[in-house]
Amino acid sequence: MEPSSRHDRLTRLAETTLQPGFVGTTVPDWVRRGIAGGGLTSVVLFGRNIVDPEQVARLTADLRAENRDLIIAIDEEAGDVTRLEAWTGASRPGNLALGAVDDVDLTESVARDIGRELHAAGISLNYAPSADVNSNPLNPVIGARSFGARTDVVSRHTAAWVRGLQSAGVAACAKHFPGHGDTSVDSHHGLPQVSASAEEIAATALPPFVAAMEAGVRVVMTAHLLAPAYDPELPATLSPRILVDLLRGELGFDGLVVTDGIEMSAVTARYGIDGATVRAVKGGADAVCVGGEHAGEATFDQLTGALVQAVLDGTLPEARISEAAARVAEFAAWSGSRTRAVATDDAASDIGLVAARRALRVLTGRSGMGGQGGRGEHDGQDRGPVLPLVGAPHVVELSPTMNLAVDGQTPWGVAAPLSDLLPGTTSVRLTEADLRESGDLLDRKGLDPAAERSLVVVVRDAARHGWMSAAMARLLGSRPDAVVVEMGVPNGAAPGAVHLVTHGATRVSGVAAAEFLAGRR
Repeated sequence: MEPSSRHDRLTRLAETTLQPGFVGTTVPDWVRRGIAGGGLTSVVLFGRNIVDPEQVARLTADLRAENRDLIIAIDEEAGDVTRLEAWTGASRPGNLALGAVDDVDLTESVARDIGRELHAAGISLNYAPSADVNSNPLNPVIGARSFGARTDVVSRHTAAWVRGLQSAGVAACAKHFPGHGDTSVDSHHGLPQVSASAEEIAATALPPFVAAMEAGVRVVMTAHLLAPAYDPELPATLSPRILVDLLRGELGFDGLVVTDGIEMSAVTARYGIDGATVRAVKGGADAVCVGGEHAGEATFDQLTGALVQAVLDGTLPEARISEAAARVAEFAAWSGSRTRAVATDDAASDIGLVAARRALRVLTGRSGMGGQGGRGEHDGQDRGPVLPLVGAPHVVELSPTMNLAVDGQTPWGVAAPLSDLLPGTTSVRLTEADLRESGDLLDRKGLDPAAERSLVVVVRDAARHGWMSAAMARLLGSRPDAVVVEMGVPNGAAPGAVHLVTHGATRVSGVAAAEFLAGRR
């Protein structure tokens, strides 16, 4: 074979293994050329690519103009991680809320509703659900994205989510293998490590992935973490012991293996983005997701060139990249046929609000419920607020810095929906930096406007943020009658005269909490 023709063939194989993102709401020229050239077989959409459903449908149709089986992926977990509704807030609660309700039929219905919307938008692969068991309550990157801390709960709801999504013609992706729940480091910034033994991992972290496979999941996403029980040197994304010996050999998975975003520091800090890409494909990954942070032609060309050179210099076996590209092509043909064949009901559904309402939990003494009763400790003092709120309250939202999986622009909270139900509601959103800059800010912006009014304090993973817990304690010290709404992972405590837990910070979860406070439910 002539050198130039071999190089061209290897370039097409390398392009096939990449799943790049891009910037803009229309198809860039470099993406169009890659698809037309027959190599680029996948793209990934992010919130920056989306305006509304109609625009997305036009975009996906344009992307498929050169290849009707093009894989168009998105990271639409619903809940806190949404791309389709990044600018409006998710209309469906996330995994933690569904796990709290623990109704697999509801989970399947919510996932089917997500699939219906994605299918109508022309999307064929969803990087969801998270099959991680959130066994570490201080986990900085999984948290409410998990169905919970119990393996059995996560297993049955992972399977239900897969069934629901795929019944609507969109492929599901179980992530992050072999399980990101028992970690304390965000892999966007560092390399997490799972210290459990192989036996412990097999008993706690792997069953949800097995359940996903039994439900017919077509794709598994790798985790950028070190699991010394299986491989003391290479992160899972790069490890043949984990991707080949464990996932394919021991567990028998024969579908597509895709990496988590390859630009994340957990793998690039040591290997660089090109080195991590080569090692991922060599280690058993079939497709490399890139473009959350590094989106553009230069990155695509860099990674393509790195893969080609690795084959030419013998670092990456040509048989391995050929196998990976063939598996991508096989998945593209399957997903393309599903995209065209499955008919979905485009009618809007309120299943997300139904689920958010069912996920709401209320802990309070009897005085806080206007005689309706409740759960939790009560000291006998009639100091709780009367619910529903009889006037417009003041809402203080304590806002953390979210991990990079969560779009920082996505609306969340209780103040906005509560002001719709109770006109005159006022609010302030405070961050750790705000409070650090001004010692009396909490008094001026939090307590003073609430004089002679009900106070609602909204937190998000308060147990994981010392500054937030301290600010909440200061507010409650002055206003023990305040309502607290926890929109992250609850920790068992129930501060506040009334304590609401939404199990997620989605827009629809905020609506459910506001309805309850205003007496509309």
